[in-house]
Amino acid sequence: MKNIFILSIAFLIFSCKKEQAKPIESLNNKEVLLIGTFHYNNPGADVAKTKSFDILSKTSQLELEEIATSIKTYNPTKVFVEWPYNEQQELDSLYHLYQKNNYFTNDSLSDFYLKNEIFQWAFRIAKMNGLDKVYGIDYTETAFPYGEVMQDIENNNQDKLKGKIEEAIAKFTADFDNKIDAGASLKELTYYVNSSKMRYFSNDLHNNVLSIAGGPNDLNGPFLTSEWYKRNIYMWSFIQKNTAPTDKRIMVLLGSSHAAMLELFIKENREWSIRELQEIVEK
Repeated sequence: MKNIFILSIAFLIFSCKKEQAKPIESLNNKEVLLIGTFHYNNPGADVAKTKSFDILSKTSQLELEEIATSIKTYNPTKVFVEWPYNEQQELDSLYHLYQKNNYFTNDSLSDFYLKNEIFQWAFRIAKMNGLDKVYGIDYTETAFPYGEVMQDIENNNQDKLKGKIEEAIAKFTADFDNKIDAGASLKELTYYVNSSKMRYFSNDLHNNVLSIAGGPNDLNGPFLTSEWYKRNIYMWSFIQKNTAPTDKRIMVLLGSSHAAMLELFIKENREWSIRELQEIVEK
């Protein structure tokens, strides 16, 4: 009887292990063309302050048209951008002007409305693909207490951590500026900010560096990280809610740090897979 009991237990353990080893089925019936970008109007709002890139130059415009043509072949049925989700009506009005070729006829457009990637890139793609809407998904009701985080670091004499943060930001700024000085193309710069190295850099800074700032009871660091997650998970929620079952290919155009975070969310969803811009353009 004892031997039968032992054999029964062994069978259950073996069965559980066998069940656990079964691979999880991946559906991947929706595809995201995930594009991170630097902001063409360069508002200087990010922690890293980089040099500006001339998106209005003839070379950049030709290159943008080439990229757009490649994406047209990819045929996304929805386009999502870094625009406040609760200001969709204004975005609709601007896109309507663009569809009628009346957007850039306004000579008084500010740098943002003239140069930003939403109007230079996303609108172009949407119109080329015959889409009637561009979706704003940004959620800005969050805080980013970077100054307080750095003060916590100072107060707790975290010199190594401070040096790591400053060195990382300085290196990114120098590398990006050097590429611009060397005449890097729009494609080269875009591929660079979408590289696995740069996405890791962004996520590591938010998740593993800023989050440990200060002493055990200083919460500005993890609060900043949680707010960053909040902003990006809201974006991901808006994308999912505005994607119909018939939308098998969509395009998401966001600042590169947002794209880095969205990559984490998308990879955890078995119904979705990611396509990179370089795969589409260089095929």
